[in-house]
Amino acid sequence: MSIKQRILSDIKSAMKSKEKDTLRVLRSLKSKLMEKEISERKGGEGTITEEQAVDVLMKAAKQRKESIEQFEKGGRDDLAEAEKKELKIIHSYLPDLMDEEEVRRVVREKIDELNASGMQDMGKVMGALMDELKGKAEGSLISSVVKQELSG
Repeated sequence: MSIKQRILSDIKSAMKSKEKDTLRVLRSLKSKLMEKEISERKGGEGTITEEQAVDVLMKAAKQRKESIEQFEKGGRDDLAEAEKKELKIIHSYLPDLMDEEEVRRVVREKIDELNASGMQDMGKVMGALMDELKGKAEGSLISSVVKQELSG
Protein backbone atom coordinates (compact mmCIF):
# COMPACT_ATOMS: atom_id res chain seq x y z
CA MET A 1 0.00 0.00 0.00
CA SER A 2 1.39 3.40 -0.96
CA ILE A 3 1.92 6.19 1.54
CA LYS A 4 -0.98 8.14 0.07
CA GLN A 5 -3.31 5.12 0.28
CA ARG A 6 -2.27 4.49 3.90
CA ILE A 7 -2.97 8.12 4.80
CA LEU A 8 -6.40 8.04 3.11
CA SER A 9 -7.27 4.81 4.89
CA ASP A 10 -6.07 6.16 8.24
CA ILE A 11 -8.14 9.34 7.76
CA LYS A 12 -11.25 7.15 7.67
CA SER A 13 -10.12 5.27 10.78
CA ALA A 14 -9.37 8.52 12.63
CA MET A 15 -12.80 9.88 11.70
CA LYS A 16 -14.52 6.75 13.00
CA SER A 17 -12.57 6.76 16.26
CA LYS A 18 -12.89 10.55 16.63
CA GLU A 19 -9.13 11.16 16.93
CA LYS A 20 -9.20 14.89 16.20
CA ASP A 21 -5.46 15.56 16.44
CA THR A 22 -4.50 12.61 14.25
CA LEU A 23 -7.21 13.52 11.76
CA ARG A 24 -5.96 17.11 11.51
CA VAL A 25 -2.37 15.95 10.81
CA LEU A 26 -3.47 13.34 8.27
CA ARG A 27 -5.67 15.84 6.43
CA SER A 28 -2.74 18.23 6.31
CA LEU A 29 -0.51 15.52 4.83
CA LYS A 30 -3.20 14.58 2.31
CA SER A 31 -3.43 18.22 1.28
CA LYS A 32 0.34 18.48 0.80
CA LEU A 33 0.36 15.30 -1.27
CA MET A 34 -2.48 16.60 -3.43
CA GLU A 35 -0.65 19.91 -3.94
CA LYS A 36 2.36 17.95 -5.16
CA GLU A 37 0.15 15.94 -7.54
CA ILE A 38 -1.34 19.12 -8.95
CA SER A 39 2.09 20.64 -9.50
CA GLU A 40 3.19 17.43 -11.26
CA ARG A 41 0.09 17.51 -13.46
CA LYS A 42 1.37 20.61 -15.21
CA GLY A 43 4.24 18.56 -16.55
CA GLY A 44 2.22 15.53 -17.54
CA GLU A 45 0.68 12.62 -15.71
CA GLY A 46 -0.40 14.02 -12.32
CA THR A 47 0.35 11.15 -9.98
CA ILE A 48 3.29 11.22 -7.63
CA THR A 49 5.81 8.49 -7.03
CA GLU A 50 6.48 6.97 -3.64
CA GLU A 51 9.79 8.87 -3.61
CA GLN A 52 7.97 12.17 -4.14
CA ALA A 53 5.52 11.29 -1.36
CA VAL A 54 8.43 10.57 0.99
CA ASP A 55 9.94 13.92 0.02
CA VAL A 56 6.67 15.72 0.88
CA LEU A 57 6.53 13.98 4.27
CA MET A 58 10.22 14.70 4.96
CA LYS A 59 9.56 18.40 4.36
CA ALA A 60 6.55 18.29 6.70
CA ALA A 61 8.69 16.58 9.35
CA LYS A 62 11.43 19.19 8.94
CA GLN A 63 8.88 21.98 9.42
CA ARG A 64 7.67 20.37 12.63
CA LYS A 65 11.24 20.01 13.95
CA GLU A 66 11.93 23.68 13.24
CA SER A 67 8.69 24.65 14.99
CA ILE A 68 9.57 22.51 18.01
CA GLU A 69 12.95 24.23 18.25
CA GLN A 70 11.38 27.70 18.03
CA PHE A 71 8.65 26.91 20.56
CA GLU A 72 11.18 25.49 23.02
CA LYS A 73 13.36 28.60 22.65
CA GLY A 74 10.29 30.73 23.31
CA GLY A 75 9.32 28.74 26.39
CA ARG A 76 6.13 27.42 24.80
CA ASP A 77 6.45 23.79 25.85
CA ASP A 78 2.72 23.22 25.31
CA LEU A 79 3.02 24.08 21.62
CA ALA A 80 6.28 22.15 21.32
CA GLU A 81 4.54 19.04 22.69
CA ALA A 82 1.73 19.36 20.14
CA GLU A 83 4.31 19.60 17.34
CA LYS A 84 6.15 16.55 18.72
CA LYS A 85 2.93 14.54 18.55
CA GLU A 86 2.41 15.63 14.94
CA LEU A 87 6.01 14.74 14.12
CA LYS A 88 5.51 11.26 15.56
CA ILE A 89 2.48 10.74 13.32
CA ILE A 90 4.41 11.91 10.25
CA HIS A 91 7.34 9.62 11.08
CA SER A 92 4.99 6.63 11.17
CA TYR A 93 4.50 7.05 7.39
CA LEU A 94 8.16 7.51 6.55
CA PRO A 95 10.47 4.60 5.84
CA ASP A 96 13.06 3.96 8.55
CA LEU A 97 15.81 6.53 8.27
CA MET A 98 19.48 5.67 8.40
CA ASP A 99 21.22 6.24 11.71
CA GLU A 100 24.40 8.28 12.08
CA GLU A 101 26.74 5.30 11.78
CA GLU A 102 25.16 4.15 8.51
CA VAL A 103 25.32 7.69 7.13
CA ARG A 104 28.98 7.97 8.22
CA ARG A 105 29.84 4.76 6.33
CA VAL A 106 28.20 6.01 3.12
CA VAL A 107 29.85 9.44 3.52
CA ARG A 108 33.31 7.88 3.90
CA GLU A 109 32.75 5.74 0.81
CA LYS A 110 31.62 8.77 -1.22
CA ILE A 111 34.58 10.87 -0.02
CA ASP A 112 36.97 8.09 -1.11
CA GLU A 113 35.15 7.66 -4.42
CA LEU A 114 35.34 11.40 -5.20
CA ASN A 115 38.90 11.78 -3.81
CA ALA A 116 37.65 14.65 -1.64
CA SER A 117 40.32 16.04 0.66
CA GLY A 118 38.91 19.01 2.55
CA MET A 119 36.10 21.44 3.18
CA GLN A 120 36.53 22.91 -0.32
CA ASP A 121 35.05 19.62 -1.63
CA MET A 122 31.95 19.75 0.58
CA GLY A 123 29.64 20.92 -2.21
CA LYS A 124 30.77 18.14 -4.52
CA VAL A 125 30.32 15.48 -1.81
CA MET A 126 26.96 16.85 -0.62
CA GLY A 127 25.61 17.01 -4.17
CA ALA A 128 26.44 13.37 -4.78
CA LEU A 129 25.16 12.23 -1.39
CA MET A 130 21.85 14.10 -1.43
CA ASP A 131 20.80 12.28 -4.59
CA GLU A 132 21.88 8.93 -3.18
CA LEU A 133 20.43 9.36 0.32
CA LYS A 134 17.27 11.32 -0.49
CA GLY A 135 14.46 9.97 1.66
CA LYS A 136 16.86 7.65 3.49
CA ALA A 137 18.49 10.14 5.86
CA GLU A 138 17.92 13.67 7.08
CA GLY A 139 19.82 16.36 5.21
CA SER A 140 21.04 18.01 8.41
CA LEU A 141 22.59 14.73 9.58
CA ILE A 142 24.25 14.16 6.22
CA SER A 143 25.67 17.70 6.24
CA SER A 144 26.95 17.36 9.79
CA VAL A 145 28.71 14.03 9.08
CA VAL A 146 30.26 15.35 5.83
CA LYS A 147 31.65 18.38 7.73
CA GLN A 148 33.11 16.13 10.41
CA GLU A 149 34.67 13.74 7.91
CA LEU A 150 36.15 16.44 5.67
CA SER A 151 37.50 18.58 8.49
CA GLY A 152 39.08 15.93 10.58
